[in-house]
Amino acid sequence: MHIGVFCSANADIDADFFELTRRFGEWMGRNGHTLVFGGCNLGLMECVARAVHEAGGLCIGAVPTIVEKGGRTSDHVDVKIMCDNLSDRKDIMLAKSDVLVALPGGVGTLDEIFTVVASASIGYHRKRVILYNMKGFWNPLLTMLDSMKQSGVIRPGFEDQLLVASTQDELVEMLSCEG
Repeated sequence: MHIGVFCSANADIDADFFELTRRFGEWMGRNGHTLVFGGCNLGLMECVARAVHEAGGLCIGAVPTIVEKGGRTSDHVDVKIMCDNLSDRKDIMLAKSDVLVALPGGVGTLDEIFTVVASASIGYHRKRVILYNMKGFWNPLLTMLDSMKQSGVIRPGFEDQLLVASTQDELVEMLSCEG
């Protein structure tokens, strides 16, 4: 399975996020899955790529030219797909992934999540995003989405495109249903 991973490129975040990301990457690599990610050598992006690569998995990086020019491309990228900007990166990641997983991340991760979910909601594809809710990281977002649903501004069925896993076991179970 080709698993797209959206996540933080920052290093100064909770150390537990790195440990849980490493474990997830090792599981991917040991089980023959391919990582599709943003190709950057920073933060959780580098952590998951290193773990997948060292466990024998393949890493596909969608690398914007600005990342390449800045010398921030991960050494763990096995297949590099160059792109012009972040919109292209999202398109490539969506096209190359069977399912997408969101680890803790910032505004870029939010942009990626909602681009995929919004395009699925109007019928462009049927791919899902699974929020890996490490240590309850996504709880504030889930509260906001629930409020939006209660207000009627989110269409019914939205929750079918955006799943939530609180543990790696739950995540693996959800991924097994996707593959």
